[in-house]
Amino acid sequence: MLDSKIPSGKLDDKWVDYKGHCKLVNPANKRKMEIIIVGTGLAGASAAAAMGELGYKVKAFCFQDSPRRAHSIAAQGGINAAKNYQNDGDSVFRLFYDTIKGGDYRAREGNVHRLAEVSANIIDQCVAQGVPFAREYGGLLSNRSFGGTQVQRTFYAAGQTGQQLLIGAYQALERQVALGNVTMHTRHEMLDVVKIDGKASGIIARNLITGELEKHFGHAVLICSGGYGNVYYLSTNAMGSNVTAAWKAHKQGAYFANPCFTQIHPTCIPVSGDHQSKLTLMSESLRNDGRIWVPKNLGETRKANEIPEEDRDYFLERRYPAFGNLVPRDVASRAAKERCDAGHGVGTSKQAVYLDYAAAIERYGKIEVSKQGLTNVSAAEITAMGKEVVKEKYGNLFNMYAKITGENPYEVPMRIYPAVHYTMGGLWVDYELQTTVPGLYALGEANFSDHGANRLGASALMQGLADGYFVAPYTVGNNLADAIYNAAIPTTHPAFEEAAKKVADRIASLKNINGKQSVESFHKRLGKIIWNECGMSRSEAGLKQAIADVQALKKEFWSDVRIPGEINEYNPELDKANRVADFIELGELMCVDALNRNESCGGHFREEYQTPDGEALRDDENFMYVAAWENKGEHNWTLHKEELKYEVIKPSQRNYK
Repeated sequence: MLDSKIPSGKLDDKWVDYKGHCKLVNPANKRKMEIIIVGTGLAGASAAAAMGELGYKVKAFCFQDSPRRAHSIAAQGGINAAKNYQNDGDSVFRLFYDTIKGGDYRAREGNVHRLAEVSANIIDQCVAQGVPFAREYGGLLSNRSFGGTQVQRTFYAAGQTGQQLLIGAYQALERQVALGNVTMHTRHEMLDVVKIDGKASGIIARNLITGELEKHFGHAVLICSGGYGNVYYLSTNAMGSNVTAAWKAHKQGAYFANPCFTQIHPTCIPVSGDHQSKLTLMSESLRNDGRIWVPKNLGETRKANEIPEEDRDYFLERRYPAFGNLVPRDVASRAAKERCDAGHGVGTSKQAVYLDYAAAIERYGKIEVSKQGLTNVSAAEITAMGKEVVKEKYGNLFNMYAKITGENPYEVPMRIYPAVHYTMGGLWVDYELQTTVPGLYALGEANFSDHGANRLGASALMQGLADGYFVAPYTVGNNLADAIYNAAIPTTHPAFEEAAKKVADRIASLKNINGKQSVESFHKRLGKIIWNECGMSRSEAGLKQAIADVQALKKEFWSDVRIPGEINEYNPELDKANRVADFIELGELMCVDALNRNESCGGHFREEYQTPDGEALRDDENFMYVAAWENKGEHNWTLHKEELKYEVIKPSQRNYK
């Protein structure tokens, strides 16, 4: 079994005791230590800012032209924190419990409790940075509900929470750049980890403008490159989001954990055709006030507003009365799929359900009437006032929907359908966020650690900032304390030369294929295979077929892909080819992992393992573990297990009814 290095003692005391006893690096020695950070989203930007503030020499890398272009900017709905501003029963324990339960009991207690503990610090940090969280009339920070909870703990900045949080972290990062503590390398992509004596000691990065390969030393390497949802081709992720940094780490000995745990978001704008290259997320916050329904009658032809209440099936409220429309994402997504598969879908594709704001508009309108002490108010005036309240809370999201679909969501229900959003799998890390390669760390969505088999909405931003601001500075420092006697290794070292040659050879091999098919066509085909057989629903037969199909696709890719342009120049098609090659290998491992896990849990739904009413059926006796895969060569992985022990929470069948 893998050692997670969870500290001993009471759960409430683990993180406090760790911080009190971890090794420290004095300020003079910090100035001698070099840290490489790959990725500048919330996890990477906050880590770079925090480590730079402490005095370390930080080198930060991103493939975009600015850290502000990181995908974290696209997060909409909010960030969770256990501050109990609403006095509605929230607490550190409640956030911890909701996260463990929401992840279907496949996450570590120690990591999740630490996350809940530091959540309040995150909000204070962001407010100090000027993040414009929504506020109540009296000036106090506002909260709203999100899926999988019965309290209001989600802090938000309209529908632009990720953007505002990233601007805050970006400003902190740029302050360190200005002070000379952080060196930014934009338009650079990490293509390999350099190991010396078994320890991560640097990276090989490609300058995406010139094509030049660069060698960079680091006493520690932090992978903060996000998730791998784009393996499906169509997802809510930015089109550049990829798995390459994490996958290169995996190929160098870092175990990859729970790769089949992918999250399907229930509120996305449905696919409209083969022309699409990505999908658009509609924030989970919309489920806070919107009601989800489908027509009761098969073959319904009436427009949504013409269908009376008695002919509507508010299926989430019907199936899960205790949580209603705010059940966790995996539960809501499967329920929507079930209704559409049963023939109740809406729109031209019939692969959509309605998200209706009519009731919320009326409710808010009546509240405004009461607040203003108005009398003899018409229904039209109530509606108009209600629309203004909704516009203030969700206006940018409504505008986005209208722009994409041509429909007015204030007047007609939105059409939504589940889509790939977040990945709970990632590089295996211990309590210190260190991978199985010493000196190599993974933060944020790049690691697997805090969400189990499903992530609660508004928890991704929380984890990214927790890892970067409040965890890594302690844990990385604890390990660097023993490295102060190690001088920087020159990049002329044979290990750097060997790694650079390996990367150059792979790039040359890709470029020299000179095939006939585009990189995009291979990515699309891969996405269809993985979505059909390793998406919302999986089966033994389908997964076995998918593995064979992906292996065949890989062979075809390496014999017939076409990459125009040259190596030593700006060549985005070559960059894309390298990423798709990694996606293909990852896709195979995802199916291998899903085939191995003979149970259903969270986002992993095996058709063979479900309750009589269609819910996920776990097998705690045989699968209460983290599946950590070691790469052993082409099509070959070895499974290592980390046993999950629950000392505070008793696992049970999730019930949101």
